[in-house]
Amino acid sequence: MIPDGTYTATVDRFEDDRAVLLVEADGQDIDQLVVDRGALPWRARTQNAVLTISVVDGAYDGGRYEPDETEARTEAAQSRFDRLSRRPPAADNADDEDA
Repeated sequence: MIPDGTYTATVDRFEDDRAVLLVEADGQDIDQLVVDRGALPWRARTQNAVLTISVVDGAYDGGRYEPDETEARTEAAQSRFDRLSRRPPAADNADDEDA
């Protein structure tokens, strides 16, 4: 059970009308919460949305959508993907030309 407090959470996925939130503490995922999709702020009802949430008695007790953090994480993920998808430089073909 997640201790009462304020946390950062990311919408990981949706399962029917429920949202699965990955809850973070000190930059590490510590647990997940499953909440009704309708309980989320309307702008946070998308995958990868970042929220600041309150937990009371181990349950979701409201949240605030964080548009700047959502955008920053999306851009960072896209940048990592772009770097990984680049082809390595072609091998030098100079030796082939001498043959």
